[in-house]
Amino acid sequence: MSGALSDKLDLYRLQLQNNPESFTKLYDKYVDQIYRFVYFKVATREEAEDITSEVFLKTWQYLQEKKEVKSFSGLLYRIARNCIIDLYRRKTAKPEELLEEKLAQGFEANDAGKWLKTEGVKLDNERVVSALKKLKQEYQEVITLRYVDELEIAEIAEIVGRKSIAVRVTLHRAIRKLKEFLDQ
Repeated sequence: MSGALSDKLDLYRLQLQNNPESFTKLYDKYVDQIYRFVYFKVATREEAEDITSEVFLKTWQYLQEKKEVKSFSGLLYRIARNCIIDLYRRKTAKPEELLEEKLAQGFEANDAGKWLKTEGVKLDNERVVSALKKLKQEYQEVITLRYVDELEIAEIAEIVGRKSIAVRVTLHRAIRKLKEFLDQ
């Protein structure tokens, strides 16, 4: 059964049949992806774990309200993105400063590098992380969602609240800028 169809079936069971085991299946399927997405954007593993827990708690609460969900993964990433934004607001620091702080605290460049695939180009991880860090936040986000989390353009559009064509343009510009930084 395809992933999207399986997700829809589990959502149906959860929302209409009140089957919490379905949420457990969805949690198991997505927890690593959401953790990785969050970890790449916050300063510490503890913060990433806390936010990941918060994401699934908010998702559970959202689903209990019986609201329509088009894409479960899209919902998770949107909630994760909002939780990260809330963290940034609480810290009143720029996201770029948090990434620098993460690198200073021992974030392994290899962790990010093994997730990041830049269209078949194999690069050393430190250069990729360094170049990625130079990009503006919007570019970092679309590259991470597309190549690290391997999401479809439509899912990314739902997460960032933009149209698919705008995401494609942003992704194209982000890749071009990343390649410029890597060629320097």
